[in-house]
Amino acid sequence: MRRLKEVDTYIIKNEAWTSELELLRETILQIGMEECFKWSAPVYAHYKKNVVGLGAFKNHFCIWFFNGSLLKDENKRLYNAQEGKTTAMRQWRFQNLDEVASHVEEIEAYLKEAMKNTSIGKVVKPRVNKPLIIPIELEEEFKTDKGLKTAFDGLNLTKKREYVAHIDSAKREKTKLDRLAKIIPAILDGKGLNDKYRK
Repeated sequence: MRRLKEVDTYIIKNEAWTSELELLRETILQIGMEECFKWSAPVYAHYKKNVVGLGAFKNHFCIWFFNGSLLKDENKRLYNAQEGKTTAMRQWRFQNLDEVASHVEEIEAYLKEAMKNTSIGKVVKPRVNKPLIIPIELEEEFKTDKGLKTAFDGLNLTKKREYVAHIDSAKREKTKLDRLAKIIPAILDGKGLNDKYRK
């Protein structure tokens, strides 16, 4: 069973949920998923496709199902954490170890269904022709840096959408501006936000 040091560190760092995350991790690994570390969090794959991830927050911890909207979810466990933005991803939230321990078999059933969907290629198709709405923070930067606008315009649509979503997903204005400052060099280099994860 392959275990990554980055995931160990993530679990230990989130000390409020260490035992809980470790139990979820063991449950996922025991049914045969491959452990990865992407977007600064544990991710689990099947046939090289992302299936689920683990998340730790202030008031809860969770399993993310990348194509959770396709699961039957007969027991209504899944939650869309970004209503209006996310069509495929769903989250199963927990608040203590007992919630996980008492639902291990049910969690396994959800995981196995998600793996089966992945193995047969059942995924949520991305929306086509969805308009790209540039965040106001990026628009303002374009006004003062024409080279940035030229570089952004030269990116393919997928890369543009990733940058837009990265800025838009921040709730606070300061976070949006911080994210913008960090991605500007990559945009100028013609790189995508998630290029390092692409093979």
